Amino acid sequence: MAERLFDKILVANRGEIACRIIASARAMGISTVAVCSDADRQARHVAMADEVVCLGGAAPADSYLRIDRIVAAAQATGAQAVHPGYGFLSENPDFVEALDAAGITFIGPSARAIRAMGLKGAAKALMEEAGVPVVPGYHGDTQDPDHLAAEAGRIGYPVLLKAVAGGGGKGMRRVDRPGEFASALGAAQAEAQGAFGNPAMLVEKLIRDPRHVEVQVFGDGTRAVHLYERDCSLQRRHQKVIEEAPAPDIPPETRAAMTEAACRAAEAIGYRGAGTVEFIADGSDGLRPDGFWFMEMNTRLQVEHPVTEAVTGLDLVEWQIRLAAGEGLPLQQDQIGLSGHAVEARLYAEDAAAGFLPATGRLERLAFPEGIRVDTGVGQGDEISPHYDPMIAKLIAHGPTREIAFQRLLAGLRQVQLAGCTTNLGFLQALLADPQVRAGQLDTGLIEREAARLCAPAGVTGADMAWAALIALGLAGAPEAQRGFTLWTPLRQTVRLRAGEDEGLAVVELLSPHSHRVHLGGQSHDLHWRGAWWIGETRAPAWHLGEDRITLFDGAPRSIAIQRPGADAADGPGGDVILAPMPGLLRALRANPGDRVAAGQPLAILEAMKMEHALSAPRDGVIAEILLSEGSQVEAGAALIRLEAEAGDAS
Repeated sequence: MAERLFDKILVANRGEIACRIIASARAMGISTVAVCSDADRQARHVAMADEVVCLGGAAPADSYLRIDRIVAAAQATGAQAVHPGYGFLSENPDFVEALDAAGITFIGPSARAIRAMGLKGAAKALMEEAGVPVVPGYHGDTQDPDHLAAEAGRIGYPVLLKAVAGGGGKGMRRVDRPGEFASALGAAQAEAQGAFGNPAMLVEKLIRDPRHVEVQVFGDGTRAVHLYERDCSLQRRHQKVIEEAPAPDIPPETRAAMTEAACRAAEAIGYRGAGTVEFIADGSDGLRPDGFWFMEMNTRLQVEHPVTEAVTGLDLVEWQIRLAAGEGLPLQQDQIGLSGHAVEARLYAEDAAAGFLPATGRLERLAFPEGIRVDTGVGQGDEISPHYDPMIAKLIAHGPTREIAFQRLLAGLRQVQLAGCTTNLGFLQALLADPQVRAGQLDTGLIEREAARLCAPAGVTGADMAWAALIALGLAGAPEAQRGFTLWTPLRQTVRLRAGEDEGLAVVELLSPHSHRVHLGGQSHDLHWRGAWWIGETRAPAWHLGEDRITLFDGAPRSIAIQRPGADAADGPGGDVILAPMPGLLRALRANPGDRVAAGQPLAILEAMKMEHALSAPRDGVIAEILLSEGSQVEAGAALIRLEAEAGDAS
C-alpha cells in the first residue's frame, strides 16, 4: 500500500477526457494542472483545472505532442504525476521514459509494456507464445509487395491489410481478390506513412460476420483482473460509434474464455494499470469459446470506458491513479460485480450523409438532457476546431436490461439541442432505433451496409415549415408579446423558407391573439397557444434561431433556411469548381491541367481532423486549372481545382 496518493497531477490532454480525469482527481482531493494549446485557452478543461500551462500553437505537433514542454510544465508546477488520457502521447514510450528521467510518475503502464504491444506484428507473436488465440495472418518483417501478395494468397481472400503501427482505422484496407491487392497495399502504406511515419503492413484473414469484443483489464505488474467485456461492433471506417457492456448474448463459457485470455495477455507483459485487450469474433453462429482472436491491446484508458464504469459501479480513473501511486489492485476478481446494461453513443461534428465528413463551426446552441451521463469538453458558444478530433460529447445510459438502456439513450439523444454545426445526431438516433441493432444482431459491417438508410437526413414536414414561419417572423413567443397586432383585421405576414431543395413562401394569418394559420405550398396549418404553441394536436418542437437558419430539435434535428429579401437562394457554385469542404492541409493532388477526368475520380486529398478525405470530380470533364499547390493550408470553401466549362455553357 502506498504511503499517500499524489497531491497534484498534470493532465496531458484536452477535451472530454481531460475534463473526466480532472473530475475524478478532484473527488479524490488531488489538485490538477491542465495544459492547453493556443486554440484551447478558453476550453472547458482549462476552466475546470486548478492551474494551467499553455504549450503553444494550435496544431498538436506544436502543443499536445511536445514531450519537452509537457515535462517542463509538470516540473514547473510541482506535479508529481501525469495522466495522458487517450490519444496524443498516451501510448508513446518515449514520453514515459522522459517522465521517468524527470522523477515524475506516468499514470499508465511501463514503456516496456507499451513497446511490447505497440507494433501489431510483434504483439501477436507475443500473444501466440502466451497461448492467446490470434487471427491467421502474416506478421513478419518482409515488406516486399510480391511477398505480401503471396502471403495474402496463402491466407486466402478476403484479407485485411493493417498498418503495423496503426490505430483508429488508418492504414487499413479490405482486399477481396488478388487483382485489387497492389492498389490497396499502396494506398494503405501511404496512409500509414503519413499517420505514423511507418508504412509497414501486416496481412490478416478477414473474419466474416465479425464482432468486435474487448475486455477491460487492470494489472498490478504481476496479476491482472478483468472488468468484463464491451461490444464495439457498430463501427464506421473502423472507428467505433456505439459501445455497450456487456456484449449482447454472450454465453458464460465464451465470457470465461475471453476474459481469461485477456488477463493472460496482460500478465504475459507484466502489465500495470488500465488496458483493453481487443478481440475479433466470428458472429456467424453466436459468440463461441473457440471463435475469437486477439487483435491488439490498447495500453491506455479507452473512449468507451464509461459503459464499464456503469455496469461495475467503479471509477476507472481512480483505479489508474491508485495503482500509479503504488497501491495494489483495489478489488480481487471475485469482488468485481456486473449489474445491468450500459450503452454509449459518440456525438461528432460530422456530416453522416456526406460520408461522415468532419465539420467545424460554433455551437450556437448546446443543451443535454437530464437522466443520462454526458461526458463533454465543450459548451455552448465553443468552436469545433479543425485541429482536433471533432467529438462533441459521449452520451451514456444504464438500465437493468439492454432494451431499457437503449431506450433511455435513444430518448436522451432525441432531447439534445444542438445548432450551429452539422452533427451525426440524427444518424445516432436511426442507428439506436434500428431493428437489427435492438435485436443484438451486430457486426462491424452493419453501418456500411445500411448507410443509405441510416444516414438519410431527417425530412422536414409541412408542420415544421409552418412552425418555422412563426419563428422567423418573431411570433413564437407567448401571445402577450404580440400586442402590435390589431385584432379587428386578419393581418398577414410573409416569409420565404427553404429546406433542402424545397422552397416556398409562407403566409402567416392572425386568427386571434392565441391562434395563427400558416398557408404554404397549397396546405394550411393551424397553430394555437395552450401555455405553449401546438401545431394541431402536436406540441411544437424546441428551436434555435440563427442568423439565417432555424433548427428544430425534437428527434433528429431539422434545418430550415430563411430567405431574406434580396438574398441569393442558389446553392453555391455549379459543377466546375472543387471546393475545400473544411479547413485543412492539401496533402496531395491527383491530376494536372489538361487531364481528362471522370465523374467521381479522386482529384485531391485533404487532411483535416486527423483523417484524409478524397475530393472527387463532380462530373466528366477536363482540368482547366489547379488553383493551389500541394502542402497548402486551405480554408473551408477555398477553390482548389477548376474544370473547363462544358460545351454549351455560357462564357
